[in-house]
Amino acid sequence: MTEELFRADAYLQDCTATVVAIDEHGIVLDRTVFYPLGGGQAGDTGVLVLADGSELAIADTRKGKDAEGRPTHAICHVPAAGQDDLLTKLKPGDAVTAKVDWQRRHKLMRFHTTTHLLCHLVPQLVNGCSITPDYARLDFNMTDPLDKEALTQGIARLVAAGHPVAVGAITDEELDANPALVKSMSVQPPRGSGRIRTILIGTATADAGRIGGEVIDFQPCGGTHVANTAEIGTVVVTKIEKKSATTRRVVLGFA
Repeated sequence: MTEELFRADAYLQDCTATVVAIDEHGIVLDRTVFYPLGGGQAGDTGVLVLADGSELAIADTRKGKDAEGRPTHAICHVPAAGQDDLLTKLKPGDAVTAKVDWQRRHKLMRFHTTTHLLCHLVPQLVNGCSITPDYARLDFNMTDPLDKEALTQGIARLVAAGHPVAVGAITDEELDANPALVKSMSVQPPRGSGRIRTILIGTATADAGRIGGEVIDFQPCGGTHVANTAEIGTVVVTKIEKKSATTRRVVLGFA
């Protein structure tokens, strides 16, 4: 099991860790600041600094899987190709420092938070999502046309307002009582631990988000986000596409 430090604090850029396992899927650590591919958000890249100071480049981060292909509680750091000399130095029990590519991660955080603002501006179910360092897109289950300029202006207004972004949690039972909190048709929040991580944009507390206060967006989400919408900067809608009779795709980019 890998302790997911990024869940509580997305601003952690590095951590010390111990190698738990090394296999064809990657390097598993006991704790990490690296976010694994999931929920539409790309996996982190960065380096593992070995005891002798050498740096092993990490090209991707994925969730571990068992022999049957089911996800586990391990996180696999996928090394970039051509580093066999460094990999031979590494073994379970070794101490390393995991350093995430912060500039890349921060772009992902800014884009991911913007997709939540889009969910406020376009109150329709989402049936597809992709968040990369270069662009983000949301596919909405709808038939009506969308206005690119109006959405760009709406995002700018919400960014300028400086709304706080807070990490919280609700119980499985609370989610069952409020199924409309799940806005994605394609990704369901993970269950089993009894607590489901949430992201609240607005001035209400996470627990009060369902009953009052200024709530811009409140939904289950495991991704990384900025702490305030003002940190997003200038993000614009670069394209709106009709992907099918019932799907409208909104593509975001940095200005």
